[in-house]
Amino acid sequence: MSTIAFIGLGRMGVPMAAHLVAAGHTVRGVEINPAAADAARAHGIEVVDSVAAALAGADACLTSLPKPEHVSAVYGGDDGIFAHAEASTVLMDTSTVDVETSRWCHSEAEARGLTFVDAPISGGTAGAEAGTLTFMLGGAPDDVARAAEIVDPMAGNVIACGEAGAGIAAKLVNNMMLFIGVMAMSEGSQLAEQLGLDAKTFWDVARVSSGDSWPLRTWYPVPGVLEKSAANNNFDPTFSVDLARKDCGLAVQAGDTTGVNLPAARLALAQLDELIDEGLGGKDCTLVAKLASPDGTLRGYDPALDRTLEGTRA
Repeated sequence: MSTIAFIGLGRMGVPMAAHLVAAGHTVRGVEINPAAADAARAHGIEVVDSVAAALAGADACLTSLPKPEHVSAVYGGDDGIFAHAEASTVLMDTSTVDVETSRWCHSEAEARGLTFVDAPISGGTAGAEAGTLTFMLGGAPDDVARAAEIVDPMAGNVIACGEAGAGIAAKLVNNMMLFIGVMAMSEGSQLAEQLGLDAKTFWDVARVSSGDSWPLRTWYPVPGVLEKSAANNNFDPTFSVDLARKDCGLAVQAGDTTGVNLPAARLALAQLDELIDEGLGGKDCTLVAKLASPDGTLRGYDPALDRTLEGTRA
């Protein structure tokens, strides 16, 4: 069994690392949020105070961080991963970042004689908890093969996407399609409501018909249809608006760089920005369904219960 460093033990990182522990690996983690650190300890993860302590003698290191700037800082800082990793340690970033940041990680690792694989994931918190995430790996074939063995306990699918940066490129395109799909599901759910259709009955129809999609099967934004839908919990986040906006923005940025026209992605981005402008960046991204509602209200969402609006009301 291996010793694995895990940097970033949040909503995704804790269940992912827990699967590694269950598979018999020793996991040493770093997390600055005290509640998340406590949750990690409860799953058998050894929480340490520094990246250096996590990396000491580690066979592998995984990072799960919110934004590109966090990845750059954790890898490139004076006390970061590049400063303390050993040549034998395979480094894997599961975060969603821009292609340029991922390629920077590859080039900086290579310059230091280190091994790096971009290893973004798809499947959300439900996939992290179930151990069914899809890993999209980019890097040299031998390095990708090593990474695939490490991530296997957390994965339902492990796909070698190509050379350096191919994994993150695949992730950005995939998530762009996801947010366009969320928009379609949201509009469909509200039209079905206004036409008087029973929500579960319509979901049963769409699930086995041409309207089917991953967000429809996983995140349907009407309460009482899917147990883990955010609609059952006042749209508290499983995948926040802020993070969705970050990912969708990176995809639109890639479109600008490559010259690809992305009108649907730009509309999805505009809707996420509208929610952020309303102070709802901390809510679930499926709250975009309220933008399709005739009067802006949404079954399953009560602003009076929304702690994120307390400062606005004060």
